[in-house]
Amino acid sequence: MLAMSPQVAATPINTVNTETIERLEVHGQQSNNKDLLGSAEALLTRQGVDFSQAGGVSALPILNGMMGDRIKVLIDGSDITASCANQMNPPLSYISANQIVSTQVVAGVSPVSAGGDNIAGVIKVNGLQPIFNNSDDVIWQSGNVSGGYKSVSDTTLAAVNATVASQTLSFSYQGSYEDANSYVDGHGDKVLDTLYQSQNHALMAAWQDETQQLAVKLTHQHIPFQGFANQYMDMTNNDSFGAIVRYQLDLENDGLFSAQMNWHRVEHEMGFFSEEKTGKMPMETTGKDLSYQLHWQLPINKDAMLLLGQEYYLYQLDDSWPAVTGSTMMSPNDYININNGERKRAAVFAEWQQTLNSRWWLSAGLRYEYVSTDADEVQPYNTMSMMGMTNVNAAAAEAFNALERQRDDHIIDATLLARYQLSDTETFELGLARKGRAPNLYERYSWGQSTMATTMIGWYGDGNGYIGNPDLNQETVHTLSAAYKQINDDFSLTTTAWYSDINDYIDANVVGSFNSSGLEGNSRNILQFTNVDATLYGAKIDAEYQFAQQTSGMWSITANVSATHGERDDTHQPLYQIKPLQTEFGLHHQRGDWQNSVTWQWVAEKDRVDNTRLENTTDSYSLLNLSSSITWKQATMTVAVKNLLDEYYQLPLGGVSIAEYKADNSHGFEQIAGAGRSLELSVNYSF
Repeated sequence: MLAMSPQVAATPINTVNTETIERLEVHGQQSNNKDLLGSAEALLTRQGVDFSQAGGVSALPILNGMMGDRIKVLIDGSDITASCANQMNPPLSYISANQIVSTQVVAGVSPVSAGGDNIAGVIKVNGLQPIFNNSDDVIWQSGNVSGGYKSVSDTTLAAVNATVASQTLSFSYQGSYEDANSYVDGHGDKVLDTLYQSQNHALMAAWQDETQQLAVKLTHQHIPFQGFANQYMDMTNNDSFGAIVRYQLDLENDGLFSAQMNWHRVEHEMGFFSEEKTGKMPMETTGKDLSYQLHWQLPINKDAMLLLGQEYYLYQLDDSWPAVTGSTMMSPNDYININNGERKRAAVFAEWQQTLNSRWWLSAGLRYEYVSTDADEVQPYNTMSMMGMTNVNAAAAEAFNALERQRDDHIIDATLLARYQLSDTETFELGLARKGRAPNLYERYSWGQSTMATTMIGWYGDGNGYIGNPDLNQETVHTLSAAYKQINDDFSLTTTAWYSDINDYIDANVVGSFNSSGLEGNSRNILQFTNVDATLYGAKIDAEYQFAQQTSGMWSITANVSATHGERDDTHQPLYQIKPLQTEFGLHHQRGDWQNSVTWQWVAEKDRVDNTRLENTTDSYSLLNLSSSITWKQATMTVAVKNLLDEYYQLPLGGVSIAEYKADNSHGFEQIAGAGRSLELSVNYSF
């Protein structure tokens, strides 16, 4: 199997006595702007990450045409699992943009030290970076407050950051708040059930001396409601608490040792809260993540380094649907969807990084993971037959309870990364990897068979229903990536191509269908997760040209083009949610503290669709965006207009609008529309 990673770049890592050692990273970005507002989506989109639209703060990232758990998302190095049958609380939803210090996107061929249990790549988001100063006493270090507004959804945003520190101690707080109504599309119509409210809080304390550092971070999130237009349910509450303890020790000539422990717990509820999508069916989920990571960076000499690691992860899940009083179908018992589900991972890895000579740099790594999943017995709402028909959920529960449910997977990852310096300004990079991912708990243990039960499962936003499969095999991908990069004083160019061959890709086959409206064309499928072989490949070009004029300031032009192709090997049917060809061009201007930009994005027609999931085609569209920002003393103000021409378009990766279908099913399952023209304002003040 082969794959190519978008935008590969080699940058030095910061560790002891490794000035000449370089490590392959992709799309690494340091964020110095604490005035960022909202979720991490906008920040990561700039680095080549696509998103499958869902709730306002819960969009699922897509790398190399693959979504969800196929991407390992690490928040401050911790692995947080989406504790929801619809993945309404994915890892990126637990950190706001103003809390982010740096991001790193490693698509396709990611080093084994970057993380395991993924086949699409790794997204690292870091907010745990203590700030110290030279004072003997704890004094005020820095702070800022930000506020913003978006007209298209009447959204208000606010954020605050504050730090006090000395040369040995650091204390900080970051908080954010966001409240949004449902946005309107280019026709001026409300896109139902896209409203939400969210708040995030983080407290951090750290201590250091000349050779070591200890940092503790406590987090809390509260989302009282979040609409999901492309799901049958909405989020009616999400409360989480987390803790991270990180210790780093400088071993002088022996490198750097780090140890980290992570804990995260979430109480998640689904149901209905708005007239924009009504119903009555409570669902409750409790998820707990507990893990530790031990890492050593050992310089062998001035040109070589060995990275060693041992990691352990435990995830526990309980998912039940309380009985509904007075309902014949949803009573008298609680529906136990996943009972005491567990997913355990134990991993070890070794990675060698070597500067061979002035031209060649090489990295090779090997990682082994043992993954074990299990779940206890379940129960349906009832065992009664309806109108003489078999109670399919009762029969399914009985069969599930009779199974030996523990499953074990042994995953071996291997990566080889090389960079050749063609000239002072040109590099060529090549990556080859074998990577694996074990099925998640919902893919293996969702057992319900009825239309109602199956439509509660699935994070695809397609309106279909899903049944788990305890006998799923792990996914294994072989990926090849190649990139050419040229960087001059005024011009840069990166071209990337990748190819992935996947054995036992977890897709789905049709096992039934349903039509809740009875109208022709409104059928949806019931699907069961299954293993197939699949192929994905794609290419990306990024370019920037800078030119300066003394009287008018600095000008630059940016351009990027990306294309992805994915299909099942058995039927050659397109895989679900593959982004069509996309281009973006930008004109940027900076004069002193004044920055301006105009960007034009064009997305091609999406005509290659997954018929198994009844995926919709979408028309091509283009968007024009304007932005202007000015800084004066300690204040920064930004004014932007998104979708200036108020274009109506449908989101190629957005799924279908179940909210619109429930309001008026005469149009069937239409694709979710994108946002219309939006005036966006933000102000930040640093102190």
